[in-house]
Amino acid sequence: MLERIHLDAFAHIVGQANVIENLNDLEEVSRDYTEDLSFLPELLVLPGNSMEVSEVLKYCNENKVSVYTRGAGTGLSGACLPVKGGVVLSTKRLDQIIHIDTENFQVTVEPGVINQVLKNKLKEFGFTYPPDPASMGSSTIGGNIAHGAGGPKAVKYGTTRDYVLNLEVCLPNGDCIWTGANTLKNSTGLSLTHLMIGSEGLLGVVTKAVLKIVPDTGEELLMLAAFDNADDAAKTVNEILKAGFLPAGIELMEKSGIDIVLSQKQLNFPQTEKDQYYLLIALEGNDVESLMQEAERMYPFLEDQGAINVYLPNNADMAQDWWTARRSIGESVKIQSIYKEEDTVVPRSYLPQLLKHVKSVGEKYGFRSVCYGHAGDGNLHINILKDTLTDEQWSTDVPKGITEIFEFCKEVGGTISGEHGVGYVQKDYLGIVMTQKHMEIMNGIKRVFDPNGILNPGKWLD
Repeated sequence: MLERIHLDAFAHIVGQANVIENLNDLEEVSRDYTEDLSFLPELLVLPGNSMEVSEVLKYCNENKVSVYTRGAGTGLSGACLPVKGGVVLSTKRLDQIIHIDTENFQVTVEPGVINQVLKNKLKEFGFTYPPDPASMGSSTIGGNIAHGAGGPKAVKYGTTRDYVLNLEVCLPNGDCIWTGANTLKNSTGLSLTHLMIGSEGLLGVVTKAVLKIVPDTGEELLMLAAFDNADDAAKTVNEILKAGFLPAGIELMEKSGIDIVLSQKQLNFPQTEKDQYYLLIALEGNDVESLMQEAERMYPFLEDQGAINVYLPNNADMAQDWWTARRSIGESVKIQSIYKEEDTVVPRSYLPQLLKHVKSVGEKYGFRSVCYGHAGDGNLHINILKDTLTDEQWSTDVPKGITEIFEFCKEVGGTISGEHGVGYVQKDYLGIVMTQKHMEIMNGIKRVFDPNGILNPGKWLD
């Protein structure tokens, strides 16, 4: 346990009320949304500004105390888990939208701002922040940056990485720096900004972010296409884009996943007995009539690709139910069974082969999977359910299957994570896609930023 002198030092920096020793609170931050993992920290500290973050880090660095930065705890790779005890540094109090600059299409925020809260505020100004992870109602901007989060509409708008202009980052020694400039272009030196995006709390703590925003398109029209086989559904994704359509999002959903959601939630979601896979297609624009015309052109196209039914929502509530169904698959599966969620991504045209390979591997090793994800990006989330598997099968056979899936991704030019990160649970698979030279370079970067190794130890860079 941390000595009393350390607790007193933290209390002096952030105030006694923001130094938490209560077991219930520590248990709450011992886990995130990753499987059933839990690691108890020794202390929870909640700084309220950049200066306090700086002082906490400086003290921890001088006294070799491990620090695990935590946003909302909605991650799926275990990146924020305090696997070696130490201090959890929460960004919960750093939740201010500092400045909305509509003239320059940017906003400055603290890392604890909830993604959806930011969207709602920007809407008042006629703007939006496009990245929309499934957890956008609870995940923080800081967490989104730490993982390079994407979302359903990344097919049109891109991911978090495409919207971060500049970051204020506090380093382990207490120094705080701005990584870039508040400009759309920056060719001055190496991009420290992009180095921080996806770094999972291993290099520093983001305390402010300048983000690019865009005018709100205003209108959305959803289409739901049902298929009786995986191949047609997966092939149609690329065919939609090749035909010149540009939806904001194309989401693939396996019927088994929707069934699990509907067993837990009352949602208006059309189904027939023949349905096996669905594509949820989001069209966006400023004019409802133009969107309807686009949908009318897409309707026969989808039927030609093998869709057995194509639906439009009757009203906004039904459309919201469809989004709720899609965004709830992961959490609903977790309620039903212990599971592992893999975040595979391949060049989009290989999506049909990936889906087929996942099911083949599942048959080989005896596990059931529920597949869904951002098909427009070639990003397939694979939920592997423990169900009735023995602990031996879960710890031995399932990892073999995961390895074969990841090896396929590598073979076709993909990788093992599109947006969830490596964190704790994927570190043993990193060698599939990274060479020893890759790791030497990245470990060298880690040593420059964090020579004492206090930030997020026990993860993939250690």
